[in-house]
Amino acid sequence: MSIGVFLFLSYLTISYIVGAIISMSIILENRDPARTVTWLLIFILLPGIGLVIYAILGRNMRKRKLFKTQKLASSIREEKVFENLERIEEIANTEQSTINTNQLLNENIEDYSKKRVISLLLNTGKLPFTTNNKVSVYIDGNQKFKNLLEDIKNAKNHIHLEYFIIKDSEIGRELKDLLIKKSNEGVKIRILYDDVGCWRFWFYRKFFNEMKENGIEIVAFLPAKFPLTGGKLNYRNHRKIAIIDGKIGYTGGLNIGDEYMGKNKKFGYWRDTHIKIEGTSVYMLQMIFLTDWYYTTKEIITEDKYFPSPQRCGNSMVQIIASGPDSDWESIRYAYFSAICQAKKSIYIETPYFIPDESILIALKSAALSGVDVRIVFPKIADHKIVNNASYSYFDDILKSGGKVYLYTKGFIHSKIMTIDDKIASTGSANMDLRSFMLNFEINAFIYDKKIVERMNKDFFEDLNSSEELTLDEFSKRKLGKKVRESIARLFSPIL
Repeated sequence: MSIGVFLFLSYLTISYIVGAIISMSIILENRDPARTVTWLLIFILLPGIGLVIYAILGRNMRKRKLFKTQKLASSIREEKVFENLERIEEIANTEQSTINTNQLLNENIEDYSKKRVISLLLNTGKLPFTTNNKVSVYIDGNQKFKNLLEDIKNAKNHIHLEYFIIKDSEIGRELKDLLIKKSNEGVKIRILYDDVGCWRFWFYRKFFNEMKENGIEIVAFLPAKFPLTGGKLNYRNHRKIAIIDGKIGYTGGLNIGDEYMGKNKKFGYWRDTHIKIEGTSVYMLQMIFLTDWYYTTKEIITEDKYFPSPQRCGNSMVQIIASGPDSDWESIRYAYFSAICQAKKSIYIETPYFIPDESILIALKSAALSGVDVRIVFPKIADHKIVNNASYSYFDDILKSGGKVYLYTKGFIHSKIMTIDDKIASTGSANMDLRSFMLNFEINAFIYDKKIVERMNKDFFEDLNSSEELTLDEFSKRKLGKKVRESIARLFSPIL
């Protein structure tokens, strides 16, 4: 036996032994069966390499191990980081009580679906709904950034930004120059960015350094330092939040970069959904930002100027929900499942990635089989091929159950919305995929306002006019090679 063969066999033997030990550990953790089987498959098919992938992406560092939620919560209370946090929990508990006794919402067909979702989110997210809100809906980056830049120009006290991706780009430099100008005027500016989403800045720091030199505080959320075995790489801050003076808030699907303005030749027009909120729910966005800031920097920010008393703005009922690996409950996932189950007439979904868990897939199929109008708009252009292939593998189930799938052809659709009948709309940073539901830090707004839901449904049908329907007959005729790629990608969908 040659030395090369001996070394190769030794490598395989050690890899499979270590893989077997880790597999037993995964099994004893009682994880989701699909994720467990996926990891076992990776260890078998990719000996050695699979162990490296697991060290980077697979370790279960939720809650106590990595984020130490209990310790963080105790620290918040002991140091009185947010007296407002306790007030919010009290409000949520009061709202839950009034819902349970039918004092807040009438027990009838029209309100029942709202009641179920609101109640669930009060129990899992502990952030209350508010009714004093004005909501503006934007359908692309041009609309969003035009308004955001204008609001930043008018900022008097502070600007808080939290984004998954911030690029040194035309729109990024325009924003940077404006922020530097406002900082020199005395406006306090804080920026949180995701270290993996902004990986380009590992090599090109000039963009951020120029802002830092002008008094702007910029920090990375969960820095991905080498060696990459600490388990943090898999948990990304996917939130998009902007807060101006504690009075105006933005959230949605848009990051900061030129492609989000439709300037990338590959994607062309970039269709997305972003909302601007004025009113009491900005208070919730501020709480989420400052909690993330505290977790990252340990800086305590409690001044009243960050929570100004809101003026009367409008009548939209909004519930802001943060979800992530630091939470006991996967709030957005649970809320989606509950809302889908309550649908009576329609479920309209726009998402750039469609990798539902088994419960949500069954809920969608059950709704379609029950006669509910289930429609999904999905991009025809793929930005991540393996995720795109995995997504297609689920369309067969949707089409066979009577749901409809449309491929957006005008450009790339990155919009993340779901509307239920004319009662509930949800939009924010969460995609309809397992990563958003289970791993990422996400933020969504659940809106219980018929006018806003109708507006989003109108946008949805306009997107249908720029889409081609994927019929079951056409889908079943796709080539064998594509079917194989989709099936293989689906096997890995729990870790994508």
